[in-house]
Amino acid sequence: MQEYKHFNWESPDASNGHSGEALADSLLATIKKLGHIRNVCDLGCGNGYLAGRLAELGYSVTGVDASTSGIEVARKQHTGVKFVCAQISLELASEFRPPDFDLVVSSDVIEHIYNPSDLLEAAAGLLGPRGHLLICTPYHGYLKNLALSISGRMDAHFTALWDGGHIKFFSVKTLSELIARHGFTDLSFSYYGRAPYLWKNMICHARKSS
Repeated sequence: MQEYKHFNWESPDASNGHSGEALADSLLATIKKLGHIRNVCDLGCGNGYLAGRLAELGYSVTGVDASTSGIEVARKQHTGVKFVCAQISLELASEFRPPDFDLVVSSDVIEHIYNPSDLLEAAAGLLGPRGHLLICTPYHGYLKNLALSISGRMDAHFTALWDGGHIKFFSVKTLSELIARHGFTDLSFSYYGRAPYLWKNMICHARKSS
């Protein structure tokens, strides 16, 4: 069986497209509301766009991604950010001692991972006590899936022909269960894009239990 293909960032710049930039705006607004955030880890930072935006706001940021091309672009574009090329796994926390991140943020990553628990285990290991977690992923719900089916856009939405595309499809219920299973509490959700219950993305905020 072929290994899972990581993104190959062919563009030399760290842009994120109109939709991606608008989603980043929503994430940044959420982070600002949290307060008392100093050290941030961006898990699955890609080409470093979000990490760079965070650094511009004065946060101390570390970006982590398994894509060598993504990290290369990120390092060229955002010299004030530390970037680490590594797999997202439980062992990742051993590279940061002591684990003192106030916030782990991961945007549009968990839906690409065969074992999404790896991301939650890595986040838990990187966060200090009562640290914050923000997970952003495409929203899937019954009404949205029904609308996609009726409109004939189901195939386009699930992108089955995209190598390296989405392989997990979360609802609020399933994402909540996964996050809670890994020792996070105080879950709350906000949403981005489109009309209610047809949202494009959902953002889950949670706290490490201890």
